[in-house]
Amino acid sequence: MAQRYGGRHSPDSSGHAPAQRLTTGPRLHRLSSRPKWVTIAAVPFLFSAFFQPPVGMVMNLAGFGLIAAGMWLTRDGLAAQAAYDARPTARAPAIPRKLFGGVLAGLGLGLGAAEPGAIAGAALIGIAGFALHLLAFGADPMKAKGMNGTDDFQADRAARMIEDGEAHLSQMLEAIRRIGDRRLEARVMSFAATVEDLFDQVRSDPRDLSAARRYLGVYLQGARDATQKFGNIYARSRDAQTRSAYEAFLDDLENDFKARSEKLLDGDRDDLTIEISVLRERLQREGVRPARDDGETAQLNSEDARTMDDLLSRNETLHSRKPR
Repeated sequence: MAQRYGGRHSPDSSGHAPAQRLTTGPRLHRLSSRPKWVTIAAVPFLFSAFFQPPVGMVMNLAGFGLIAAGMWLTRDGLAAQAAYDARPTARAPAIPRKLFGGVLAGLGLGLGAAEPGAIAGAALIGIAGFALHLLAFGADPMKAKGMNGTDDFQADRAARMIEDGEAHLSQMLEAIRRIGDRRLEARVMSFAATVEDLFDQVRSDPRDLSAARRYLGVYLQGARDATQKFGNIYARSRDAQTRSAYEAFLDDLENDFKARSEKLLDGDRDDLTIEISVLRERLQREGVRPARDDGETAQLNSEDARTMDDLLSRNETLHSRKPR
């Protein structure tokens, strides 16, 4: 009777479950397949161009090219939005690709439909195409989320470090995939998910970058180099001892990343506890009392109310720094 293989390094084992999210590949938006179909729908412009006079041929070819370029930008915009939506803290994409894609698609439709004496109608078709693009794909994210009170310079440094770290993870997974071993691939994915937890903490509070810099840079680069060397050796020899050494290396490294993430999280909780204690002491000194046990709330005079408003306005960080 056939028995399914199971073990510590099996993808279904409890030791290292497969990662629920992958940072080593592009995130896909639920509408990511639509641009392809819009490009296919514009193919008649391409075929009919060769049965037109020279001016008509150029306009049809240009119309198809603009629509194809617009859909290429739209696809990239959807990928950027998927990455934006997947992160608790993120900056808006630097370039509104979906907006530019809609403009190019509208221009392409208008240009492809233009006829002598019917410029106004072609313009209306282009505007309608832009509006339909907006309805089909939505607008680009236009503002940052979860980054209130974050220093822009520090946030940019953290974003660059995380981008480099994600590139190292991508190269690690690529090296493992060349081996063709699904259990090893799942093991690296599990490690990538652990690293992503550290990425999330640094994104939400870039001040943690100084404590995590070595992990995002030197350690990940070393993990990438070791994985690439292991992939080259194991693909030729299939040596069990080499594999065990690599898996032990990943175990140690993953434990280090988990410990660093927990230490950063504990530090954030300590900061929050201090802020709460300071706020409570200040409220007590100002004469503000909590609700009584009988359910009746203590009355505040106008001076107490102004004092509380002032305290809350000076402690906005208390609301923005919650345990993750």
